[in-house]
Amino acid sequence: MSSRTLPLLFINLGGEMLYILDQRLRAQNIPADKAKKVPIADWIEADRRRVMNDIITTMFNKKFLEELFKPQELYSKKALRTVFDRLAHASIMRLNQASMDKLYDLMTMAFKYQVLLCPRPKDILLVCFNHMDAIKDFVKDTPNILSQVDETYRQLIEIYSPLSSGEFQLIRQTLLIFFQDMHIRVSIFLKDKVQNSNGRFVLPTSGPVPYGTQTPGLIRLFSCNGEEVKRQQFRNGGNYAGVLREGSFDMFGDRVIKLGTNMYSVSRPVETHMSGTSKNSAQHAKQVNTAPNPLAKEELNLLARLMGGLEVQKPGNADSGFRVNLFATDEEEEEALISRPNDLSFGVINIQATKDLQANAELAKIMGEFTEAGEPCTSPSSKGDDLLAMMDGL
Repeated sequence: MSSRTLPLLFINLGGEMLYILDQRLRAQNIPADKAKKVPIADWIEADRRRVMNDIITTMFNKKFLEELFKPQELYSKKALRTVFDRLAHASIMRLNQASMDKLYDLMTMAFKYQVLLCPRPKDILLVCFNHMDAIKDFVKDTPNILSQVDETYRQLIEIYSPLSSGEFQLIRQTLLIFFQDMHIRVSIFLKDKVQNSNGRFVLPTSGPVPYGTQTPGLIRLFSCNGEEVKRQQFRNGGNYAGVLREGSFDMFGDRVIKLGTNMYSVSRPVETHMSGTSKNSAQHAKQVNTAPNPLAKEELNLLARLMGGLEVQKPGNADSGFRVNLFATDEEEEEALISRPNDLSFGVINIQATKDLQANAELAKIMGEFTEAGEPCTSPSSKGDDLLAMMDGL
């Protein structure tokens, strides 16, 4: 398992979330000249920009990114889902449980598809840059948010550019292990025939080969002295093509590969359905996790503290927030909420994400009792230690 996987997972999933929300907000958009004539539940362009800006500001919060980029293991699936639940509600927008489920399913399956189709493990970074380029375009008219995005670019380049091919392969393997039990059927993938009815993706046997490699179809035999002595061709069974240039790993430039770009730029209805394998996995997970895990609540509390740098904006009254529906109609959303397997429902855990100075002081006092006076701490830093230290600073 790679300790450098979490930032790439978070940024790419966040990019997919922004693509989906932007598409849905535009679909519900009302022209400004008609805004005064429509009910408050409808959207105007200013609201869409505000939601996008608020979510991106929260996503690229400096304190959160400092902690995110530290070498650490991936968060659990439930903990990561909690982070994105909070992130999606970092503005005036509200999603009910069914729409949030659908949003997360689309995010995870889209990035899983991109990871599977990456020609080289290193190209995962190009996928990340494609997401970053789109995010940058969302906030191109907001300089203060743009500077946060540019700083993230610099951190990505600084941390990941020196990594070897083997380290990128370990990152890719870690991502695939994270996604291995997720087999949600997505209508776009099914219509494009890149996903089977069981939720598994269809890998192509044709197309461009990885940069720096040759198209298959030739066997070369060499002597003991390294001299080529024979060539033999064979049918490769596909239609392969060479790649003439490598994508840019700089802040600007042509990424060449299209994985990670916005597949919702053309308005298409998107549906998600649970495959039988995913349902069985969910049922098995429920059987295994019937007893509450006290560590789960602690991890969620730590994550809430971590993302507590920017408070979630809560409307003054129930009618002042905007609800976004990821389904075609409200009836479909209600039906999905009713038919959603109970096995996938998350137990409600109350998390405290406010700056409680008294609690921090008590925590510091308790922590101090575990270390003798004047004795330096020599134990290696862990994710929990880093988060606790960050809690004290909030």
